[in-house]
Amino acid sequence: MSNSNFTRRGMLKTSAVAGAGVALPTIFTASSVAAYTNEPTGSSVTLGFNVPQTGPYADEGADELRAYQLAVEHLNGEGDGGMLNTFSSKELQGNGILGKKVEFVTGDTQTKSDAARASAKSMIEKDGAVMITGGSSSGVAIAVQGLCQEAGVIFMAGLTHSNDTTGKDKKANGFRHFFNGYMSAAALAPVLKNLYGTDRNAYHLTADYTWGWTQEESIAAATEAMGWNTVNKVRTPLASTDFSSYIAPVLNSGADVLVLNHYGGNMVNSLTNAVQFGLREKVVNGKNFEIVVPLYSRLMAKGAGANVKGIHGSTNWHWSLQDDASKAFVKSFGTKYGFPPSQAAHTVYCQTLLYADAATRAGTFNPCGIGEALEGFEFDGLGNGKTLYRAGDHQCFKDVLVVRGKENPTSEFDLLEVVEVTPAAQVTYPIDHPMFAGGALGSCNAG
Repeated sequence: MSNSNFTRRGMLKTSAVAGAGVALPTIFTASSVAAYTNEPTGSSVTLGFNVPQTGPYADEGADELRAYQLAVEHLNGEGDGGMLNTFSSKELQGNGILGKKVEFVTGDTQTKSDAARASAKSMIEKDGAVMITGGSSSGVAIAVQGLCQEAGVIFMAGLTHSNDTTGKDKKANGFRHFFNGYMSAAALAPVLKNLYGTDRNAYHLTADYTWGWTQEESIAAATEAMGWNTVNKVRTPLASTDFSSYIAPVLNSGADVLVLNHYGGNMVNSLTNAVQFGLREKVVNGKNFEIVVPLYSRLMAKGAGANVKGIHGSTNWHWSLQDDASKAFVKSFGTKYGFPPSQAAHTVYCQTLLYADAATRAGTFNPCGIGEALEGFEFDGLGNGKTLYRAGDHQCFKDVLVVRGKENPTSEFDLLEVVEVTPAAQVTYPIDHPMFAGGALGSCNAG
């Protein structure tokens, strides 16, 4: 990073050593005050968990909070250690982060950007949080990422799928483990082509904010490239709970595919309305009418129940994966909470471990040191196979799962099945791809 002269280890992190005759990097010369925002001075370090506890994504937020609490336990040496045991980096020893016990504060984003920024600001200014993480809305993630850049702390994004988070709105202090709309489209398009052919007419219903816009753009581009026609694109308010008025026009549109660019409670309600209108039984243009949900989650599938049967989509991770890391996480989470974790839970657990590991490798809580340790970091053993945190945009690149609703589920949790694991190479794009252009990463801010 351009604002840092770090070496990976042994960095003198506080001004207390200045009198020892050791030259400090330029970034630390203001030695009468903390070298960076919320530099920990006691025996503990505070992380800020900012999740939607109310609003349309509250179910995702609740599961994120469960995973955060589990990650803190594991970092502090409690429980069975979970994915600390499978993570390819072996720096974390269950003694906190850099010997400091991990503590945390929580906030409610309400799935609203203003509320999320206010919550994060309070955590940083009043609670001394050295890192903010969380969110289940890309609008929230982008807003909080911008705040963290201004405040001089690291933002480890939670569930955010908009291309813009690591595209035009990317920031040097922000990092995303979760995949994005482009990746969903790149994974889904070949599967949809094989299933439904190249002569299709698609109608999009889209959540009217940054995630929906970029998901719609990505899916439309990928399906049009294989021959599909986009009949219409209709935006729906995030606060919507009844989508009947949006579903009715689909019936007379000539469309034979409905793409629901909706997530959380929005997707549960719009899919339910679509099934109530009989779309799944319709034959249009001589073809069975199909529904596609580009971004899926177990929690959404549970909410929508039998309506998800046979419907395809993509997901970042799924609890049924049989690699050692996924099994370790599912065991830890299930033992503590009595049910398997969602993809939202998985990604925020990983982000917490990745932050702690980066701080340990850098030997500092300084955000510029942590950022440098994350940039270009390649790792394995966190449930998605080999993964790269790309330096140029702070986006993780890893395998993407294509899933569909199970026809014969065995439990309320066994609702999705993985039909294809799309290799990372197929979903990787250049940093200057048009869907991600328009912003600059900028320089790390240490506060």
